[in-house]
Amino acid sequence: MQKSDRKIFGTLFFSIFTAVTGVGIVVPLLPVYAHDLGASGLYIGLIFGAFSLSRTLFLPYFGRLSDKKGRKILIVAGLLSYALVSGAFLFSTSINTLILIRFIQGIASAMIMPVCQAYVGDITPSGKEGFVMGMFNMSMFFGLSIGPVIGGFVKDYYSLDTAFVCMGLLSLTAFLTSLFFLPPVTAEKNSGSRKTPKEWKHIIGDRNIAGLFLFRFAYTASIGIIWSFLPVMANQEFSLSSFSTGILVTIGVLISGILHTPMGIVADKFNKRTLVATGGLVIVFSMLFYGQAESFNDLLFSSILFGVGGGFSMPALMALAVYKGKETDAMGSVMALITTAHSLGMLIGSLAAGLIMDMFRLREAFNSGAGIMIAGIILFLFLTRVSNNNQKQC
Repeated sequence: MQKSDRKIFGTLFFSIFTAVTGVGIVVPLLPVYAHDLGASGLYIGLIFGAFSLSRTLFLPYFGRLSDKKGRKILIVAGLLSYALVSGAFLFSTSINTLILIRFIQGIASAMIMPVCQAYVGDITPSGKEGFVMGMFNMSMFFGLSIGPVIGGFVKDYYSLDTAFVCMGLLSLTAFLTSLFFLPPVTAEKNSGSRKTPKEWKHIIGDRNIAGLFLFRFAYTASIGIIWSFLPVMANQEFSLSSFSTGILVTIGVLISGILHTPMGIVADKFNKRTLVATGGLVIVFSMLFYGQAESFNDLLFSSILFGVGGGFSMPALMALAVYKGKETDAMGSVMALITTAHSLGMLIGSLAAGLIMDMFRLREAFNSGAGIMIAGIILFLFLTRVSNNNQKQC
């Protein structure tokens, strides 16, 4: 990677790390806050699902737009919007207001992550896809791992409003970093020779991309279940503090982030398809263990196991996504589609688990996550069967 590309990588890494840390601050706080306001399991799911719904609706548009018009303008606009929307949480006094704010925040998010990933994909040297994407995704995982701990600490020792202020300030820092340190759109790697990206029907109809999409959907549905209902279970059944709950949410994300770089190197040398499926199986067991947990240590073990599964599967999956982005000359569109799977997974996972919690019991939500993950593994393996075209990639 050239020196100028390393500067771009560093800027994007820091910006995403800072912004995601801000978002992570409120992850362990929103479910309990909403529950205290009288929200049912379904409404808790809606608070998380609203973010995913709006992001899902806008991701294809912004991903495609970045392929045609450039990356920086969308990244900067999204980060500024994040900072502004974060302040609205300070004035939220009802469940409906929380849902609306999360919906608007999802639109801002649609401008950021897939476009940043596409930018990193543009500057990634051939044969280093797993390593570079693994390194970059550490920014998101480390941010999400540190954020909940900070959020739990701030809530326990200061106030919920202070946590929202921290989120806004971190988002503003990310905006200023990208504004001043990313090169102008005209200096982006492919700005002078932007090819016409393949049409959506060809991208969506690609069975390998479909396999990546469905696995990412299943994986993120499990995350949605954990983020939405682990704080509730920790509070109701184990009477854990916000800080302890933050540790539970954090540890899995942190371990996954730590594993991303070494497993990215492994993914560049070994069968990516096998690594994705193996990680998926580990996630299945972690969800089942959540449903059977009897103590804080059981919850902690389940979170660690979930992190290991994500650390095995995600670098290999993102490396395959970079291959497809280069192949279709539509890196932004492919990354947007993968991120759409992420958003849909969060939406469907949290809503389905909320309904299961209301109809049966809270622990059944985690068992449903295991079932979704099993289906995702099977569909991924079926759709990504090795052919002459993807023999080398897999």
